[in-house]
Amino acid sequence: MIPVNWPFNPNKVPFFYGWVIWGLSTLGILFSIPGQTMGLAVFTDSFIEVLGLTRTELSLAYLFGTVGSSLFLARAGRWYDLLGGRTMITVSSIVLSLMILYISFVDELSYILGGSSSISFILIMIGYFGVRFFGQGVLTSCSRNVLLLWFIKRRGLVGGMRNVFVSLGFSIAPLFLASLITLFGWRETLWILAIVGGFGFSLLALVFIRDDPKSCGMRSDGIDLKSEEKAPLETKSQTLYEVKRNPVFWIYSLSLSMHALFGTAIVFHIISIFEEVGKGKTEAFSYFIPAAIFSTTSNLLASWAADKIHLKPILIIMLVSFCLGSLGFINLQNNWGFWMLAFGFGVGGGLWGVLSNLSYIRFFGPNHLGEISGFSASLTVFASAIGPAAFSLGFDYFGSYAAPAKICLGFLIVLLITSVLLDHKEGSKLDLANLN
Repeated sequence: MIPVNWPFNPNKVPFFYGWVIWGLSTLGILFSIPGQTMGLAVFTDSFIEVLGLTRTELSLAYLFGTVGSSLFLARAGRWYDLLGGRTMITVSSIVLSLMILYISFVDELSYILGGSSSISFILIMIGYFGVRFFGQGVLTSCSRNVLLLWFIKRRGLVGGMRNVFVSLGFSIAPLFLASLITLFGWRETLWILAIVGGFGFSLLALVFIRDDPKSCGMRSDGIDLKSEEKAPLETKSQTLYEVKRNPVFWIYSLSLSMHALFGTAIVFHIISIFEEVGKGKTEAFSYFIPAAIFSTTSNLLASWAADKIHLKPILIIMLVSFCLGSLGFINLQNNWGFWMLAFGFGVGGGLWGVLSNLSYIRFFGPNHLGEISGFSASLTVFASAIGPAAFSLGFDYFGSYAAPAKICLGFLIVLLITSVLLDHKEGSKLDLANLN
């Protein structure tokens, strides 16, 4: 274990150290981009070309690699509860870098081993497993969780402030990475991501991240230990076993997972989806800009509101937004379809960021946060694995992406009706009025 106060004591800095954690939490999620769908999607055509795989074969490799990674995320959550965010973030950043470097040489490894399509399939599947598990899974989840323990009263607000930068970074990432590929090549771009993003951030995490304020002799929200101000009460903690028996967990997890499934499919096949309706690559990438604006706006408003209200209205609005986005997707050949898609998934994505950040600690407490969020992440990552393959197979079978989109819309409507009818209460000790 790393000594808490190595190489310095955070309690000695002249400001609340939680804001340093906020900055590192933001960077951690941003540096997970090589393991996120929007980061991997930019390399899709390059992988197809150098590995000799079809789009469907690559989608299936992505599916199997991502599904495999999802099976271990609950265990990674238990590691977080045992080892803390500092150790987990540092280690996951290093391993993510190594997996990125592995992917950069996957075509040469395939050639050495015979160069058959089956060998290429297995090698890239292993690469997808690594970057998805350590990038989208472990690094993202740990970076998100480490901030939650440093703030209670302003948890929604600080999460929203972080999500603004994350949304902007995620929206810019495809264009930025595409530019790097044009300038340097796909392999060299991966090297840059590994060295700067992975190894570089691991050093920052090792030196500056601290697991929680209590271990540093502080209290959440910057309240001094000697102060007479009463610390805000936290939700009574539940175990993963208890959570699995709670329908509230499942309605939130499935709703978050549907966005992962549908949204990932859109991002993964973004160029092909737009080409189907007669639109080019530039128009495809332009989708991310208005979507990011809508996402950022909704995230800020909902994050501010989440510290004052319950989460059920935010969940309902998110599902309504996704339904609108689905209708836009089905009618993408029309100009209004483009804007409805960007609005629906933009607004819904912003609310998704709020709910994925707050829901589990708000409902189930902090003591088993790593294991609970890890299990939820496994469901989300599993859904994100299914999405690209399902849409690719749907396109191959029906000749259009509209058919799988209609199925997704049906599931979203069911979730919306259920969320309206379900009576769910937030933690037994959480008093929103007292927090404000």
